[in-house]
Amino acid sequence: MNAENDMLTTPLTADLLRGALDLERTERGLLPHRLPARARAQCDDGQLAMAESQPSGVRVVFRTRATVVELDTLPTKRVYVGVPPRPDGVYDLLVDGRLVDQGGVRGGDTLTLDMVTGDARTEPGPVGTLRFDGLPGREKDVEIWLPHNETTQLVALRTDAPVEPVVDQGRKVWLHHGSSISHGSDAASPTTTWPALAASLGGVELINLGLGGSALLDPFTARAMRDTPADLISVKIGINLVNADLMRLRAFAPAVHGFLDTVREGHPTTPLLVVSPVLCPIHEDTPGPSAPDLEELAAGRLLFRATGDPAERASGKLTLGVVRRELSRLVRQRAVDDPHLYHLDGRDLYGEADAAELPLPDQLHPDAATHRRIGTRFAELVFGSGGPFAAEGA
Repeated sequence: MNAENDMLTTPLTADLLRGALDLERTERGLLPHRLPARARAQCDDGQLAMAESQPSGVRVVFRTRATVVELDTLPTKRVYVGVPPRPDGVYDLLVDGRLVDQGGVRGGDTLTLDMVTGDARTEPGPVGTLRFDGLPGREKDVEIWLPHNETTQLVALRTDAPVEPVVDQGRKVWLHHGSSISHGSDAASPTTTWPALAASLGGVELINLGLGGSALLDPFTARAMRDTPADLISVKIGINLVNADLMRLRAFAPAVHGFLDTVREGHPTTPLLVVSPVLCPIHEDTPGPSAPDLEELAAGRLLFRATGDPAERASGKLTLGVVRRELSRLVRQRAVDDPHLYHLDGRDLYGEADAAELPLPDQLHPDAATHRRIGTRFAELVFGSGGPFAAEGA
């Protein structure tokens, strides 16, 4: 059954997808969401809408003897005014857990963003086709990891042999929330974002609620985590609160308590890890907001800078140093009554020595090599022997 006209079309349904909390049927396809509809309805923010619809950690998973797999998708390509074009999103193909191929999809809609004016416009484009062939003809588990940084509507799945859902193998589910760094920022591909790499090394199933620019202690995100089944939970807090200049110290501590309280309503004894920010030199002692450096942008380079005044810390403005100190204190306080609560200093994942060797290219986001380092470190410190998740029988 290798002829093109003998390809079988399988409906794309929830039992073939992992990593999404909601699926929306649109006029053009199936749009995976990483926040449920109720959460999305409570925040009219374009940055959050873009981030949660980018399918970081979302994958199409099935069992088959097929040697050819085709996936029609409608991606949304981002274009930033004045910045060199971004590469097309990468799809990773795994067979029985091993990366065997990668691909991309041309076409799709185009979202043009102006970081100076805040303007955004979308131009519609055509559906594209991703094709993998030459797969082994035996029974196997196939995973297609969708681009972590490219909103993707799923249109059709075709194979040259029948497919069926993969039976649950009993692996623990790790639910993680964080910023664009957890989302994947400039990782090379969806399986090499630091959470995806750590999940692979830790032998767990990932649900990634890393939301670029949107790890802001939002109550609706806490409720989404509360209502999502999970065996292990981590929350990485700090950088977006600083670079958005969202709140002052007086509001920060109660907001953290409230977020964790809500998560605990649904997961009272689940191992819960609070991770403070990794090193980011521009915001260690300087408050936000952060903004593109306009002189660099005019030269076609995207670099961010901190625009706050260090003296404003006295009036309660947040820096990464302040956030780390407060998170450490809050976790110690709560852990007295919560033996399953843990803390990790983000600088143990990426600190001063790492920044000297692997500086943040745009002053804010780690590159592919740094994602690999953070993911490996997290797996060692958290899933490894003596780590908080290993101690809980992960």
